[in-house]
Amino acid sequence: MILFLILLFTLLGSICSVGLAALLLLFRKSQIRRVATILIPYAIGTLLGAAFFGMIPQAQKELSSERLFPFVLGGLMLFFMLEKFALWRHCHEEPCDIHTQAGTLILFGDSLHNFVDGIAIAVAFSSSISLGITTSVAVIAHEVPQEIGDFTILLESGYSKSRALLFNTISSLAAVLGAIATYLILPILLSSIPYLLSISAAGFIYIALADLIPGRRATGGLKSLVWELPLIALGIGTIVFFHHG
Repeated sequence: MILFLILLFTLLGSICSVGLAALLLLFRKSQIRRVATILIPYAIGTLLGAAFFGMIPQAQKELSSERLFPFVLGGLMLFFMLEKFALWRHCHEEPCDIHTQAGTLILFGDSLHNFVDGIAIAVAFSSSISLGITTSVAVIAHEVPQEIGDFTILLESGYSKSRALLFNTISSLAAVLGAIATYLILPILLSSIPYLLSISAAGFIYIALADLIPGRRATGGLKSLVWELPLIALGIGTIVFFHHG
């Protein structure tokens, strides 16, 4: 049953992101950017909500704060190092200074990112079904604008629309591999689940604070807060609803 849910929600995330990428073929670039701009604040809310209302509280049921938060901090440092090696940072908005001419690097980084998302989903479902659902919602919410950005960068790097869509599909399936591999290994490492939840929470926090918020901070000024804050609150509320509803 747990394996079925893990595969279902992991595939759902892949289908949503790839399906949206396919729809992008029908729209102009300005329309694509507008959709991404609307989705990003919601994704920020779901990521932070999943970390602070789902993963960290669940890990605290088995770990003291003195043992848990060093792993959260260590996870933040881990993702910071991955970003330094240009393996983690993704383009959710345009223009992007990081990956303007790096289509191959985008695909490698996207595959790694999706693989880690699959790990997070599997770990969350192994802890509780409600946490698995909320984690999946957060993954899907941030995957959609990520795929919009990555798809656009692939086109600017010289990929045809069909090739960009094909490689996006392949990279998205890395989430399924990560989820299956984690599910198979976790029975041997049951005691590690709270620590893995802590690191997964760190990943969600890092994506929200390092990838998503900086782009919004530089766009629209204070006027944009009128619609951004409600969307962030809606994202957090979605997580709270699924986790406690």
